[in-house]
Amino acid sequence: MAFPLTKIFVFEYLTGGGIDPDIASTASLADLSALIVEGRVMRDAIAADLRALPGIDVTVASSRFEQIDDRYPHRRAQAGEAITHFVSRVAREHDYALVVAPECDGLLLRFHDAVGTARWLGCGKEIIRMTSSKSATAACLEAHGIAATPALEPEQAASSRAMQWVVKPDDGAGGLDTYVYDDLDAALMEYEARAAAGRNPVLQEWIHGEPLSLSIICNDEGARLVSINRQCIGICNDAQSDRRERIVQFDGVEADYIDRDSAQGRVLERLALRVADALPGLRGFTGIDVVWNEERGPVVIEVNPRLTVAYAEISKRRNLAAQLLAAHRVSGFEHDDTRLREHGAST
Repeated sequence: MAFPLTKIFVFEYLTGGGIDPDIASTASLADLSALIVEGRVMRDAIAADLRALPGIDVTVASSRFEQIDDRYPHRRAQAGEAITHFVSRVAREHDYALVVAPECDGLLLRFHDAVGTARWLGCGKEIIRMTSSKSATAACLEAHGIAATPALEPEQAASSRAMQWVVKPDDGAGGLDTYVYDDLDAALMEYEARAAAGRNPVLQEWIHGEPLSLSIICNDEGARLVSINRQCIGICNDAQSDRRERIVQFDGVEADYIDRDSAQGRVLERLALRVADALPGLRGFTGIDVVWNEERGPVVIEVNPRLTVAYAEISKRRNLAAQLLAAHRVSGFEHDDTRLREHGAST
């Protein structure tokens, strides 16, 4: 089968200049440079998978902080060029753009606007807006009868039976600036300090259990669970704090941790399809963070409307790029033989 040549621009925020003070926005409050290793792993995995497909020409974004093998096409922002302008300019030279960026401070939304809907390989704008807010996502899921972690007002937390609480940015990424408290008063002090500083925090119950993530591929007709992953998450004491807070640390994922055909896997598959049904507009690869609680079963923590680090782990076992392109009806891949299950088919 002959495939038409399709040019795809892969932009990952941190490796593409997001930590370069000469071109990046200064609006972000998060120290996103801590995530650069994950960013590079994701970029390299999706770029390699796309290059392995027939008829695909891939260009990646890079920055002055790294050296890329000259065999692989890459682009860098011009000196003093705003990063959104860079992405917009290079995207127009390609048929499609695949952007990996955190949701914090509206970054992913801004890149969606910079690329434009016609070239965008990813979730729709309104669903990015929704899932960029942990509180809005939880409210939407709970309205659809899906167990989630709602944002709590201080008076609600005071009447909760929770044993631990978490304070984090409503639009945070990768566990950054996320603290766990045994003491509610200490949690409220942190929450109110952030709120007073305009940092848009969220206060939630800390859900005990096994941290998992569900990797799904969605199109406008259906969704398919492709992997159930174990998230390697720990909490450690903050030696520099006197507020008895503990820092959440993310140390990667173990892909295909639970068999999708097992009893637990089928429960998680039904959950994934219900989440996709509740959030129309999810497209391509999406990650759903879940904690499996002994009493409650799976509880959704957040939804990531983009490529996640789990993709890189899955990529070591199999190439999902053709399914991703099929989900976006990219020419030559519309008839990929992987069938997406209809939303809600297993509810």
